[in-house]
Amino acid sequence: MNDQWIDVCAVGEIEAEDVLRFDHGAQTYAVFRSADNEFFATAGLCTHEKIHLADGLVMDHVIECPKHNGRFDYRTGKALGAPVCVNLKTYPVRVDAGRVQLAVTAEG
Repeated sequence: MNDQWIDVCAVGEIEAEDVLRFDHGAQTYAVFRSADNEFFATAGLCTHEKIHLADGLVMDHVIECPKHNGRFDYRTGKALGAPVCVNLKTYPVRVDAGRVQLAVTAEG
């Protein structure tokens, strides 16, 4: 299956160590910018209770869910402890001509 690259935003629209919510079709994504200006993307909803991760706190390479403080490594999607135990799906991200782009497959 081929990836489809979707335009998310300009590079400057996401601050370092921050997250942006991005909705495309029926899916919600969380797009992150690390302190060293790398970009990452995960599913946008916490695997515990489906809360939007973009409302959470980003520190180092971790996103903390705003509801029950579940934490994930946004680079890998790895759940880092209770109450979250299911990893987040991750997606490829690239920067092209100053635009952040997210790769999604046909099923999202």
